[in-house]
Amino acid sequence: MSSKVLVIVPTYNERDNLTPLAERLLALPRPVDLLIVDDNSPDGTGKLADELAAKHPSIHVLHRAEKSGLGRAYCAGFLWALERDYEFILEMDGDFSHNPADIPKFIEAARESDLVLGSRYSNGVRVINWPLRRLLLSMGAAKYVRIVTGMPVTDPTGGFKCFRRHALGRIDLRAVRSNGYSFQIELTHKIWRQGMTIVEVPIIFTDRFQGSSKMSGHIVWEAIWMVWRLLFQNRLRRRPRKKAPSSIFA
Repeated sequence: MSSKVLVIVPTYNERDNLTPLAERLLALPRPVDLLIVDDNSPDGTGKLADELAAKHPSIHVLHRAEKSGLGRAYCAGFLWALERDYEFILEMDGDFSHNPADIPKFIEAARESDLVLGSRYSNGVRVINWPLRRLLLSMGAAKYVRIVTGMPVTDPTGGFKCFRRHALGRIDLRAVRSNGYSFQIELTHKIWRQGMTIVEVPIIFTDRFQGSSKMSGHIVWEAIWMVWRLLFQNRLRRRPRKKAPSSIFA
């Protein structure tokens, strides 16, 4: 079985962060490949990504014609990964809010599970540089998701995750339409409701120091309604199904 690891980082105007992030990933004790999915950033992030890829064989770039959302970028990256022989497929932000040093513990946890979630709220709150209002909104959203769907995770909106290949292969990625927070909730729910194993590992989340947040009111409302759609997709069950369908990418 392949044990290759791919880290997918979607970018839009992340030029200042990209080189130091790539350096941190390449310096990890566990070798990983990096896929940069750039949405035609006007600040030249895509050009810089190509320059990094030309220097490092483990860096790859997927260019998209326009900015169409985080969910679309990740799905494009997941499909790219599934067409190749990666067993552990991670998603993480490109702004250092997620610590690359946590990746080895994600991979270790993923050896015995289908999906690993990086949790800001497991056994305490570990968030740096957020205003209280933003923190309360995030924690309230997590509780809302648990109440409505029954999905027993502490941080369903987090964006630092490690998927096993077979788990992603059981999702029709081309049919996923959500973005932002709702995208994170939707993919986790699709895996959970099929009876696959999800574990959480504690992380420290540090809000970006460079650039600007992609947060918007539309993203929040999309997440609110997505939760109810997921409940109806699961036929109003607040528990997973007993048997998962086979993966076409196993």
